[in-house]
Amino acid sequence: MIIAVDGPAASGKGTIARALAAHYGLPHLDTGLLYRAVGQTVLDNGGDPASEADALAACSFADALLADARLRGEDAGKAASIVSAHPLVRAALIARQRAFAAQPGGAVLDGRDIGTVIAPDADAKLFVRATSAVRARRRHEEARKAGSTISYDRMLADIKARDLRDSTRATAPLRQAEDAALLDTSFLSIDAAISHAIELVEKQLARRTG
Repeated sequence: MIIAVDGPAASGKGTIARALAAHYGLPHLDTGLLYRAVGQTVLDNGGDPASEADALAACSFADALLADARLRGEDAGKAASIVSAHPLVRAALIARQRAFAAQPGGAVLDGRDIGTVIAPDADAKLFVRATSAVRARRRHEEARKAGSTISYDRMLADIKARDLRDSTRATAPLRQAEDAALLDTSFLSIDAAISHAIELVEKQLARRTG
């Protein structure tokens, strides 16, 4: 069984995907980490994330990098949003993601193009969203707890800029798959969002088997 979870930054898709993986006993892949690893590698190499050549050269990163705490930072996130717009980078990482999805028993993957590009035939698809203000507040709180002094206004501007890049890129833009169930987490607690996500997945599975 393959479950695809898509959505913009800080929508809650990662938390929901991990919960679904635990609920159904499936492996989980945060595909955004792959792009963050590429972005971080470009930065470490002194390259430019906007350079497709620099980004493509960074796609051969070692799997161990995925455990690097720096990938969760804002710098890696910004670089990831930029490198993910390069068609050659997406092509280089697509096989890695599809192989994960195709493993025996299935998997849960979250990202921005799982239901539309990586696993268009997934058994269940969710598109998770929240208002930009709510998402900025979530990220600002995370950053504050981590010791960052970034302002809420700056975080909101960054969220909106990332949304624009992700939704307007020429290759695999962020969008809701036609057969994906919509889950808005703006005003839901984590537990409520997870519960609703499981309900939506169960309905999709029932339709497929019924």
